[in-house]
Amino acid sequence: MTGVGRLRRTVASGVAAATTRELRRRLDRSPPGGSGPWTRTNHAGASVSLLEGPALVGGVVAGTVVTGGVRLRTRLATAAALGVVGGAGAHDDLYGSGSTKGIRGHLGALRRGEVTSGAVKIGVIGLSGLAAAAALRRERGERAGLVGTLLDGALIAGTANLVNLLDLRPGRALKVALATGPLLSTSSAGAGLAAPAVGASTAALQDDLAGKTMMGDCGANTLGAAIGCAMVVGSPAPVRRLLLGSVVGLTLLSERVSFTEVIESTPWLRRLDQVGRPGASRGVTAATS
Repeated sequence: MTGVGRLRRTVASGVAAATTRELRRRLDRSPPGGSGPWTRTNHAGASVSLLEGPALVGGVVAGTVVTGGVRLRTRLATAAALGVVGGAGAHDDLYGSGSTKGIRGHLGALRRGEVTSGAVKIGVIGLSGLAAAAALRRERGERAGLVGTLLDGALIAGTANLVNLLDLRPGRALKVALATGPLLSTSSAGAGLAAPAVGASTAALQDDLAGKTMMGDCGANTLGAAIGCAMVVGSPAPVRRLLLGSVVGLTLLSERVSFTEVIESTPWLRRLDQVGRPGASRGVTAATS
């Protein structure tokens, strides 16, 4: 990786972090519509703010626009798609009902003629994933074939959903995003799109771990989509298909198995999950759909 490439990624990560912090400060001072709609009660009974989500989306989008390793038009298309994903997540956070959960639940409601905010979110994220996949495939010099674009779009949308499914305790989803950090030392184009997610996650981590704020669907879906975009542009087709299979498998498993129960019953996973939290009993239930 050239020095210029490393510098661009460092700048992108820094811009994402700085934007996330500044937006949080501004949003906390003047929440859109007041603080009420952005306040939730976590599973420990404490009130937490959802404003971390919009701030994180702004940070990821800003970092994506200035990052290196991919052409400007690709950065703009990806940033736009991530912004739309964040908007769909925010809509579900604010207007969604906690009574219908999971992809199966929302699709079941749709079959009954009920259009839930979660179903709308699924559709919007799916279309955004396809748009981003088409741009990223062109970046890789691959044909924008229907099957390939559908598979890559599914990887982006599926990762957006999977990270949201993991966001059930403080810091858990942010740690997943930070785990992509080693990718930044490579020359892969995916490193450029991973850098904003790492920077924004770093900025949000402290308050999230403390149980003061949470990302909600808005932030978690956006982080997952950003990671999916990095996978698409940074991995060869066989690896992307393997990743898609893993994402689909874990998503189907989540319909039957509680990830939190698995983590808490596995000692090394439990220790990793609790790293950085002021108390093991404090957690946030952020995924409501």
